Amino acid sequence: MTPTINENRLSYLYEAVQCGTVRAAADRLDIAPSAVSRQIALLEAELAMPLIERHKRGVHLTQAGRLLMEYYREQRAHQEDLLAKLQEVRGLRRGHIRLAVGEGFVSDLMGAPLQYFCKRYPDITLTLDLAGTNEVMRLVAEDDADIGLVYNPPAEPKIVSRAQMAQPVHAIVAPDSPLIAAARNAQHADRPGALPLDTLYGVPLALMHGSYGTRQLMALAEQSEKHRLIPTVTTNSISVLKHFVRAGLGATFLPTFAVSQEIEAGVLCAVPIDHPILNGAEAHLITRAGRRLSGAANRLLTHLASKMEAFGAPG
Repeated sequence: MTPTINENRLSYLYEAVQCGTVRAAADRLDIAPSAVSRQIALLEAELAMPLIERHKRGVHLTQAGRLLMEYYREQRAHQEDLLAKLQEVRGLRRGHIRLAVGEGFVSDLMGAPLQYFCKRYPDITLTLDLAGTNEVMRLVAEDDADIGLVYNPPAEPKIVSRAQMAQPVHAIVAPDSPLIAAARNAQHADRPGALPLDTLYGVPLALMHGSYGTRQLMALAEQSEKHRLIPTVTTNSISVLKHFVRAGLGATFLPTFAVSQEIEAGVLCAVPIDHPILNGAEAHLITRAGRRLSGAANRLLTHLASKMEAFGAPG
């Protein structure tokens, strides 16, 4: 006999995985841990295969468990999309959209693009989570976010880019940095005004952690140059990078849309870098492959692609 999938029991498995432990899932659901364990055990018995492995640090999905979670997330996403479409049939312009965003996009996003959208659609609510490149990709792939804004993402079959644009990495320096004068005098045949990467070797640097797109690009450039950059500061915050440079402590590497407000205010400057890997970087607006977005999410997706500086709109 073909086994059936109990949707209610799947929700207990989902909570255990999301929370990391059965006890944490029980606390969230306000029930006894034994009740969560029993529902998962019954689901495993019905399917005749283990779905989780218990370790000291929590529960981990088996291969079968991962397949079930992928199915469950897709079902939740389809239900949310259906409810949003039913609301539109009733003439409502409501909905909730979950965004996963790299921090470098925040200034661009929170300016005119989001201000205009929120005024036009006041009944659409948003959840906006900041994350590194790898985490944004995961959130979108697992339907924990409807739309992602990510810098130079790796190829991933579960992810599709709905808009993309070249956004080279620049050296971000203080207005009085000697690198600005050096860039003005640079006469490279291909990119006048661009500095070779080795110009920055002696400059104190602040860099992001390795899960972020800019740091992954810098690692590729380091490999091609056979020279390792040793940062003075490593962080998970672009705000820290900006403050590091503004304090006159050194330089960092970012695309210009991430610092456009500071450049306009004259407190930071962007210097082009003459390097093919850094010049090939791109900003991407992503969704999960095959995901049917709600009407509200589709409106926002189209709006961001046409209004954000990262994707070619005027600053």
